[in-house]
Amino acid sequence: MLDKRIDSPVMFAGCCADCGAPMGYVEKNLIPGESILFRTRLHSIVLIGPIFTALLICVPGALCAMESEKHRGEPGNSAKLWALAAALTFIIAFLVILYGIAKRNSTEMAVTNRRVLIKWGLGGRRTLEIVLAKVESISVSETILGRMLGYGTVIVRGTGGTPEPVVLIARPNEFRRSVYEQLASLQGPAAGAASAAMQP
Repeated sequence: MLDKRIDSPVMFAGCCADCGAPMGYVEKNLIPGESILFRTRLHSIVLIGPIFTALLICVPGALCAMESEKHRGEPGNSAKLWALAAALTFIIAFLVILYGIAKRNSTEMAVTNRRVLIKWGLGGRRTLEIVLAKVESISVSETILGRMLGYGTVIVRGTGGTPEPVVLIARPNEFRRSVYEQLASLQGPAAGAASAAMQP
């Protein structure tokens, strides 16, 4: 699972020192003394559309491949042309899936010991960073299917800011719980009881 509770590993040269993987937006924007407590991103359900589209694209590709096989051994370039058409179709289908994966990975949400960080957008990027003390509320909206599969819409409200909804987020309730738990640890027992009361 990509979305998990995690302590921030040591970073160097733009990579995670523990695994050698490229750093995301969250890791690149940590400040000294800040660590990641929880992170999540878009749910895998967002890949259903690209996968279904890719399968539809593969249908004519398979037909082209069959035509290429049928014309194999005949004079002329018809078999090669059919094969080329099939290859191009399969490449397009593959690119559609890659785009879906890239779009899913373009959204990052994290709770650190100091802030809430959100980044979304593949071409144009939008970011939201709220100091924990400035978080007014976090609401979660889930459909019946979302409740079953573990995804929903998260709306973050900061002091003096406008609500920022992020849809199809994996484990939205755990994200909200992580924020309130960290607020409780920062503000003491009395505030912690108030934060707990805010949770459903």
